[in-house]
Amino acid sequence: MRKSRIFSFIAMVLASLAVFTTLHAAGGDVTAPETSAGWKKFAGNPVMGGQYGTCFDVSVLRVGDTYRMWLSWRPKKAVALVESKDGIHWSEPPQIVLGPRAETGWEDVINRPSVLKREDGYHMWFTGQAKGHSWIGYATSPDGIVWKRMSDKPVLSFDQPWEKNIAVMCPSVIWDERARLFRMWYSGGEQNEPNAIGYATSPDGLTWKKHRDNPVFAAEPKNTWEKHKVTACQVEKRGDWHVMFYIGFENEGTARICLARSRDGITNWQRHPANPIIQPGAGKWDHNACYKPYAIFDGKKWLLWYNGRHDRLEQIGVVFHEGKDLGFGR
Repeated sequence: MRKSRIFSFIAMVLASLAVFTTLHAAGGDVTAPETSAGWKKFAGNPVMGGQYGTCFDVSVLRVGDTYRMWLSWRPKKAVALVESKDGIHWSEPPQIVLGPRAETGWEDVINRPSVLKREDGYHMWFTGQAKGHSWIGYATSPDGIVWKRMSDKPVLSFDQPWEKNIAVMCPSVIWDERARLFRMWYSGGEQNEPNAIGYATSPDGLTWKKHRDNPVFAAEPKNTWEKHKVTACQVEKRGDWHVMFYIGFENEGTARICLARSRDGITNWQRHPANPIIQPGAGKWDHNACYKPYAIFDGKKWLLWYNGRHDRLEQIGVVFHEGKDLGFGR
């Protein structure tokens, strides 16, 4: 009986090792769950993309009882708008609201918007790309559909050493009513995937002053999931904290979504103890990477949209988190 149990145990171990070896050889991660810290992927993901090709890097507002999503539409080289009542089922087809302008020399491709709404209407900061470089532009709108560029020139350009004389992109902008300033977190560095996150302020959305100690958020080499780069963040002011959702890159092709917080939004960032909070699903639509988070708290739960990549196709999915507490602790 004892020998039989020993042989059975050995057989189980060998079988487990065989499964592990097979999955590992296929590129699967047999130990890491797809989400942590209470986040759950929607079973019906992706919620946007498919027949429309790569849709990525979104900005979302809840206006009344409607979610409005401005997305980057790669086949059209433009920013498009879709709407939803539940954050899952979106209007189709996407409506192009800001397209490329080759004549300016820096807007051959338009993408990566950050949209906010104030009493004076909608404000969008976007990425313009041309000739292997990226810049940030600015537009306004009375309705979120018809946009007017506020300058033919970029409002933010690469001019600091860490930006590598190549790119600034992926703006995340909030309005600070107390300071009467627009506050921007942006990514800078390489063109394919930028390297780190900088900070700038502006009284009018056009003229920006970069922080003297940029970048304000950079890769953490001791964390495997973000040892390569950190980029494409969304920052929200929640009580006494600035909460940052961001992408952590293990390498150029493997990305996960992470979370951090800071009192002033500039210094002393605290990474979430359960990072990364969203990871690729082996063999699924987000098999290779999870990019560009954008989160909203609806009063009961958090909704976070992101673009997942499988091979060359990127599509948009959503994850949920019940309750306001994101699990940082005290």
